[in-house]
Amino acid sequence: MQSLQDAVDEAAERTGFSGVVRLDRAGETELSAAYGFADRAHGVPNTVETQFATASGTKTLTALAVMSLVERGALTLGTTARSLLGTDLPMIADDVTIEQLLAHRSGIGDYLDEDAVDDVGDYVMPVPVHELATTEQYLPVLDGHETVFPAGERFAYNNGGYVVLALLAERASGVDFQQLVQTLVCEPAEMVDTAFLRSDELPGRAARGYLAVDGLRTNVLHLPVLGSGDGGIYSTAADLSALWDSLLAGRIVSPERVAEMLRPRSDWPEESKRYGLGFHLHATGDAVWLEGYDAGVSFTSLHQPSSSITYTVISNWSDGAWPIVELLDGRLDT
Repeated sequence: MQSLQDAVDEAAERTGFSGVVRLDRAGETELSAAYGFADRAHGVPNTVETQFATASGTKTLTALAVMSLVERGALTLGTTARSLLGTDLPMIADDVTIEQLLAHRSGIGDYLDEDAVDDVGDYVMPVPVHELATTEQYLPVLDGHETVFPAGERFAYNNGGYVVLALLAERASGVDFQQLVQTLVCEPAEMVDTAFLRSDELPGRAARGYLAVDGLRTNVLHLPVLGSGDGGIYSTAADLSALWDSLLAGRIVSPERVAEMLRPRSDWPEESKRYGLGFHLHATGDAVWLEGYDAGVSFTSLHQPSSSITYTVISNWSDGAWPIVELLDGRLDT
């Protein structure tokens, strides 16, 4: 039977995969490999130490930062958004809570409704992307969206809800959200290469995000120049492995809080999975994962407790990760 390394190499060659793949089993790294280019124009190759954007994978770190504030008493799951928003975002209902926002059950209108996006490579941001460099600067784009359904009624994936969470976390703590994630999540998890990076001044180790399997057009005009609660974190495969280790060891939030976050809150039949608080959950099994998909970014980092398997696939082009993820899921039965 073809080895997993050979199978990944073949799939990477066949699909033009650009990014990194890492597999750990019971704490031992079995596969760690990089493919393609971090900077195509200058021929800079991806390495296993390259920092990649994770798009909505950021939501999990947002959820962990919020839960850390809950443990510290700065917030509760029952805290209402309105109690911290004051007169801002008046269309958010008075009874919307932190827990509902974390679970995508808030019913608030979304500034970036993915169901309305035909092509991930479209220019979908409602304002020039350079105007979104702080969480408070998102207020104009979060405003003006009617409630879709009563709070708690059902599940609907919502990007704006996680920016609202970032805003609430800032106001409850008095600390900028990006620094809050660094302090409450990255530092205890020893994620030394994980941070919010500006897309218009990426450091040398960060991969540019590309819109197609070939070509030089990047995503710099497609996404906020500096992310917030719903996206924008850059990380490495090693750091994401460290995240799982630290999460399960209770070094970010307590094991009781982790269990609460991994408890299924909603079925998501359209995607054949379930959702907890900031985590994607297998429809029937015990696998749990982070996931991101955006212009120039595709990403999954998964942990399956029953097999002690953790894998991470990050690509710096929009659809690059999915063939490798499908291969791993099939070979590993995750």
